Amino acid sequence: MTLRSDAMMVLFYDIEGDTADHDDWHSYEHFHERLSVPGFLRATRWIATEASPRYLVTYEVSDVDVATSQAYLDRLNNPSEWTRAMMPRFRGMIRGFCTVSTSTGFGLGAAAVGIRFQPEAGKEAELVTWLSKEALPSMMEARGVVGAHLLKPTPTPPMTQEQALRGADIPMPWLILVTSYNREALDAAVAAHLAEADLRKMAGTDLEMGRYAIHYTADSDEVARTAALPVLTAPGRK
Repeated sequence: MTLRSDAMMVLFYDIEGDTADHDDWHSYEHFHERLSVPGFLRATRWIATEASPRYLVTYEVSDVDVATSQAYLDRLNNPSEWTRAMMPRFRGMIRGFCTVSTSTGFGLGAAAVGIRFQPEAGKEAELVTWLSKEALPSMMEARGVVGAHLLKPTPTPPMTQEQALRGADIPMPWLILVTSYNREALDAAVAAHLAEADLRKMAGTDLEMGRYAIHYTADSDEVARTAALPVLTAPGRK
């Protein structure tokens, strides 16, 4: 098992305006804030190299029940001033908590492929069996691939003040996430074992594949040992 747990919160989104300002907020304040909430284990920000939206953010969590925990909801319903300023700039937010249905390998590679899809009705079990018994384990035999995971969404989390500031989220679909330390090797493994034609037989036509690179990652143990960074003033963000 490469991941820290069997549950994850996943977000895909774009930012209107200066993305550097978003990255400062995310790195200086937001990651520390989220990883201070009990149950949040590791946070990783990925940037699209060939994908849309621009951002993929994953939070490995102890359990999907974190979505409705009082500590998490209290944080979401009391956003900081910097967060209040940032939330209206989010665009196309796809967000949700997921269970990790299948996971193989260990560690995080710097390059990732994310495949979002909605299985065809009645083919879910067949799809899970193919991915968990054949496709994803076969990818681990390819040079450079270090982790392959299948995530299934859980019911939509409740509306909060943070979400109200940016508008309603798009529910999270199913997700395949594969990471590697070598982009070319990853592309070859995806082509060999997750060919789009094979996926569409069971995953339907509403399928989106994107390529990403790690931008920043941190975990709860680091946060527990480290004070929050100071909020950057406007001059400090230049």
